Amino acid sequence: MSFQAYLDNIQAKTGKTPDDFKAIATQKGFLHNGKLVEGIKAGQIIAWLKEDFDLGHGHAMAIYALFTGKKS
Repeated sequence: MSFQAYLDNIQAKTGKTPDDFKAIATQKGFLHNGKLVEGIKAGQIIAWLKEDFDLGHGHAMAIYALFTGKKS
């Protein structure tokens, strides 16, 4: 599955766009000025996405990759 397909599936499931997730992550203190805050680990992001949005591990990792700037 392509990175974009992951994002499309996440949006279909949650109704949230990548920008929505960035805004929520900023409010939660995970991102600052669009960058992952130092010391925030992948496991924290994944746990949040699984709990709040019922995302699976692969889909949560796609959002984490979006936050870190990795898109493949």
